[in-house]
Amino acid sequence: MTLLALAVGGRGLVDPSEPVLHADDEAFLRGRAAFETIRVYEGRPFRLDDHLERLAASAERLGLPPVDLVAFRGLVREVVDASGADAAALRLYVTPGREGAGHPTALAMVSTLPPDLEERRARGLRLITIQLGLDPEVRADAPWLLGGVKSTSYAVNMAAEAEARRRDADDAVFLASGRIVLEGPTTNVWWRTGAELFTPSLDLGILAGVTRATLLASVAELGYEVNEGAFPVEDLAGADEAFTSSSIREVMPVVELDGKPVGEGRPGSAAARLQAALRHAATA
Repeated sequence: MTLLALAVGGRGLVDPSEPVLHADDEAFLRGRAAFETIRVYEGRPFRLDDHLERLAASAERLGLPPVDLVAFRGLVREVVDASGADAAALRLYVTPGREGAGHPTALAMVSTLPPDLEERRARGLRLITIQLGLDPEVRADAPWLLGGVKSTSYAVNMAAEAEARRRDADDAVFLASGRIVLEGPTTNVWWRTGAELFTPSLDLGILAGVTRATLLASVAELGYEVNEGAFPVEDLAGADEAFTSSSIREVMPVVELDGKPVGEGRPGSAAARLQAALRHAATA
């Protein structure tokens, strides 16, 4: 992904090659910052207000000053227009600012999309399971675990992706104690058995994905029944098909879990239909 345009709160557009954070910003010192990633379709950020609301909620959970949503919308307009991109990735960040100063920093940046998304969608993803060893109720209820918060403290997530690559896979899925399916490092997880779709409940402390919510609004008209809950990984492994959802990757079919095929070991019909519904919602 190549950075195309960058805007900073209080400054507006800046040269993408210009440094914009101090070395003592708590985002760098402690990984204490909130962020959002949004896909841009036809020059428009998809569900921007939903992402901004989640950004503000994450910032509040992290103890950051209130997010100025009006100012952020202005930054978004500037940076998207400056990028000139019809299809792109928009990333928003709010940091606490310099240690002890109490002046938060807002950033908006537009980058190119990963070049291999459609190739991956066509072949499907190979996943591995990663055991977190946490009780799902503890993970959801303990405020210090930041369940459902999009924080830049992403080292565990990136380590999980690195472990997937080490094991010749594409991505990972986290499991709570009892081998309960949670989410991927940057995705929500779904599977289909017959005409029923299954996805972990937000009560497990997983991220309330904006793409996840868009798909949930589409499943009924496509003829599927959806179930949200706490499900063992054996349900995922034995499904007819599986897929993940996220803002940038959209709907990605899953064809393998821990070295064994899921369903027929190829992208399934529900993933294709929901991908089409997502694109329609984003470009209508």
